[in-house]
Amino acid sequence: MPVLRFALAQFDFPVGAVARNGERVRQLMAQARDRHGAQLIVYPELTLAGYPPEDLLLRPSFLAACERELAAVAAAAQGIAAYVGHPHAVGEVYNAASLLADGRVALTTHKQALPNYTVFDEKRYFRPGNTSAVSDFGGVRVGWLVCEDIWEPEPAARAATQGAELLIVINASPFDLGKAAQRDELLARRARENNAAIVYLNLIGGQDDLLFDGGSLLIGADGRIAARAPAFTDALLIAEYDSSTRRFRAEAWPVEADASREARVYTGLVRGMRDYVEKNHFPGVLLGVSGGIDSALTLALAVDALGAERVTAVRLPSRFTTGLSNDLADVQARALGVQLLTIPIAAPFAGFLDALEPAFAARGTQPPIVGPAADVTAENLQSRCRGAILMALSNKFGTMLLSTGNKSEMAVGYATIYGDMCGGYAPLKDCYKQQVYALSRWRNGLGEVIPPAVIDRAPSAELRDNQTDQDTLPPYDMLDAILERFIEGEQSQAEIIADGFDEAIVRRIARLVLASEYKRRQSAPGPKISTRAFGRDRRYPISSGWI
Repeated sequence: MPVLRFALAQFDFPVGAVARNGERVRQLMAQARDRHGAQLIVYPELTLAGYPPEDLLLRPSFLAACERELAAVAAAAQGIAAYVGHPHAVGEVYNAASLLADGRVALTTHKQALPNYTVFDEKRYFRPGNTSAVSDFGGVRVGWLVCEDIWEPEPAARAATQGAELLIVINASPFDLGKAAQRDELLARRARENNAAIVYLNLIGGQDDLLFDGGSLLIGADGRIAARAPAFTDALLIAEYDSSTRRFRAEAWPVEADASREARVYTGLVRGMRDYVEKNHFPGVLLGVSGGIDSALTLALAVDALGAERVTAVRLPSRFTTGLSNDLADVQARALGVQLLTIPIAAPFAGFLDALEPAFAARGTQPPIVGPAADVTAENLQSRCRGAILMALSNKFGTMLLSTGNKSEMAVGYATIYGDMCGGYAPLKDCYKQQVYALSRWRNGLGEVIPPAVIDRAPSAELRDNQTDQDTLPPYDMLDAILERFIEGEQSQAEIIADGFDEAIVRRIARLVLASEYKRRQSAPGPKISTRAFGRDRRYPISSGWI
């Protein structure tokens, strides 16, 4: 019985980079053939276009470029076959994949199950296919599927009725904390249902607010995992499928050193930031550092993603900034080897107050209070002074400003629009405050780069004397528990209260979440790690009477 030797290209194929993606396909094809003796190489979903291409798919010139590149790749498919994802425009547009061999397109299949939930809106762009492609390849009966086709039962069943013993599925499946376990269970069930082995290849890399984690799998017909690729690791994975035993043999696949929740998330955040900066051609990043936990973790992520030489930290002290805050920011900058600038905000803040005083006086309004009882106008004005300074540095240096806010703050609007929300990318946007602490402790386990005093001290915006976050918000463990139920769990206020939470606190937090939608619409993109991230994943109206 035949043995099929194949390669899986667990790599990033950037959105819109059609020619570069085609060149990479050809390079990997040659490598798999010449170095590893592979008969077949498999690439992720929409290889040539990148995923998700969104409204690029509405441009005829983009579709034509993908078609030309597919022909060029097919011409290079000599001595090895390639299964490549691409958009297919034949009157209607399909999410397609083609088997390329002997210099031509041997087979094209259209994705049948089009996801239209959470971050997906494929029905906006594609028409569904209506059949599962099955062919003999190297003496093996193979079913050729695309992503969601394995998540619904019918496409795999159709392939099995045509005699497929091996299902090859190409994917662009975004990362979230629950996805790996979900995939394992689903693929095991599909394999057992159809008595078919499964090759599951997934895309890797950061694309705007999405992370693709790879984690490609080989699943035996009995549902057991034969091999697993590490998350967020680029790799050309070599394996064999023995048709006589219906078993896989993975050849020197890399092993994930730490598969913990914190390791996966931290590695994903690093990858997301690096890809966002590189794909948008920024020379580096800068961020405001306050001596607090959010900016400390963001600084560590930035250095791990880009290297210290591409990161600038900026202290922006005010009269309310403690000496400890300044010292901790300095300690961390030294530990990470980054440049640290210090720009006090007292002068611009005073200038704004002077400029605004006549307008307040003309309306019979007191100027902003700046003392121990500072009002929200004065607090937000300080934050906006910082935002203006940081954006000026970004303009001058050409580097991208990172926003350091976390999901807990963004959920309840504990952030200043046009102030600390300024920035081009928000690495912690989908991380609750408790996750920020957990990730900081995990990172310090690799070598202390976040001063322990930063982790231990009470969080504070330091916009008035002796301020702490808990003056305004409930303790973060309680806040995060309520938010997870309300956002990820979509529980009603009554259900959360029934779980034992204080009614007044629950109703207040829910009001804050709903009232802060307008702020979040204007926030920087950030990597999705949860099952319900703000942005394309969770789309609530700004104007709404629902409470």
